[in-house]
Amino acid sequence: MATLDVAVRRTADAGITANAQSLLTLDASGALVVIDFFAKAVIDGHGYQIRAGTVTTPLIGDTPLADLAAEFCVDATSGLVMIPVEQHISIRLGTGTLHEYATKSVATVSSAGAAFVLLPLVSTQSAASLTGRVAAAGGVTVTGELATTTLRHWSHSQPIAMGAYVSEQTWQPLRPPILIGARCVYTQIAATTTGPSYFANMDVLQFTTAQLGV
Repeated sequence: MATLDVAVRRTADAGITANAQSLLTLDASGALVVIDFFAKAVIDGHGYQIRAGTVTTPLIGDTPLADLAAEFCVDATSGLVMIPVEQHISIRLGTGTLHEYATKSVATVSSAGAAFVLLPLVSTQSAASLTGRVAAAGGVTVTGELATTTLRHWSHSQPIAMGAYVSEQTWQPLRPPILIGARCVYTQIAATTTGPSYFANMDVLQFTTAQLGV
């Protein structure tokens, strides 16, 4: 198998990297190696994760889904940009009915809920400038939803009680939203009568507005 062992430097075209030296990587056949934007962003230390639930202790969702209430969120203040790239929700027990799960974003950061320090996807990278909150039963307070101001990114609903049937819900956006601070992305997990028990995580990329030119 060919190895990535050849690197060639050249001056980039104007407007790409401001005429700075760019590093091109070629494999042994001379083919140019092109890396996915999201993978490169993680390698460069832009990736972080928020999570809910540990080992065999899940969190319990809200009863029922309510405005202003979320299970977890990530906040970007002015000057920061976040890009949600992946989310997983594993329902451990869903005895309630009318299950409603959703991920949305608003232009106001959260105002209450236990703080969560985002985990770096590269273990040696710097601490995140983005902030997060995690709190069961809708314990994270976000701004009210309006059809004119709130983006809805993902949702799932299940009208009947699932019991012990395990449900795995994954959001991997084909075209992820570019959320420019101030901005809050949050996830709601709820059902009627009894809140579902769950484990969850969301991975986000963090940039500054200057880095993305937005």
